[in-house]
Amino acid sequence: MTVKSNSGKRPLLGAHMPTAGGLATAFIRAQRVGCECMQIFTKSSRQWAAKPLTEAEATEFKEKQKESGVEVTFAHDSYLLNLGAPDDALRRKSISAFIAELERCEMLGLPFLVVHPGAHVGSGEDQGIKAIADSLSQAHKACARFEVKIALENTAGQGTVVGYSFEQLARIFDATHESDRLRLCFDTEHAFAAGYDLARAQGYADTFAELDQRLGLERVVAFHLNDSRKPLNSRVDRHEHIGKGAIGLEAFARLVNDPRFAGLPMCIETPKGPDLKEDVENLATLRALFQDA
Repeated sequence: MTVKSNSGKRPLLGAHMPTAGGLATAFIRAQRVGCECMQIFTKSSRQWAAKPLTEAEATEFKEKQKESGVEVTFAHDSYLLNLGAPDDALRRKSISAFIAELERCEMLGLPFLVVHPGAHVGSGEDQGIKAIADSLSQAHKACARFEVKIALENTAGQGTVVGYSFEQLARIFDATHESDRLRLCFDTEHAFAAGYDLARAQGYADTFAELDQRLGLERVVAFHLNDSRKPLNSRVDRHEHIGKGAIGLEAFARLVNDPRFAGLPMCIETPKGPDLKEDVENLATLRALFQDA
């Protein structure tokens, strides 16, 4: 399942939108900012528990999406989850909460849930990958007939976090049962922090050639577009406004004009205040990079 728009030559541009006041309110903000696609949390990202969704809420959400003109909406999982945790209790709790998030996404009709693979917390890379794959396999089993897919997000490699290299991600995919159901969300800042030199033309080409070889570009269903406050290979996750960080505008120009990714949703996760004016500015910067703009 590849989620693409029918608009042809361009990707869809959007942002992560707040849901204060109810999930459906995100579409009001998305329209105000000018989103063609949108990422949300379906529950608080800082709490384990969540009030169950009602059918009425799910129906309202779907109706508001149709009215809004936002072509693709997808979700990001909670920051509390660690599918690679060596602590059995924490991992069981994470798997249970992750399955609950997939259930919410299924009710809302979302195509995929973006998830950070997890951290090994000292158990080692091999054990972390094994734990993550086992957690994903359990989620697939619990959500056997679901339409929503799991989209792993490449990471910056900070601390003991796994999934910062395409080789690690490929190992997770290979070890997961029903791996054909897995997808990928590509984060530009995370890739750059992990050592993939998107700032240079050759580095950009090499990055996506390796991604294609390791995982296949057809697995990519979405992008997070973020510049980086830190230099190449810093292994630090710090997002910056588009064109104002170490990655630079040329890299984003290459990406939004890359025909291989036409029609895919690309959401910014750049710093912003409550009035969302920074989202408007960053999206305008990206749109100005379109070659036919």
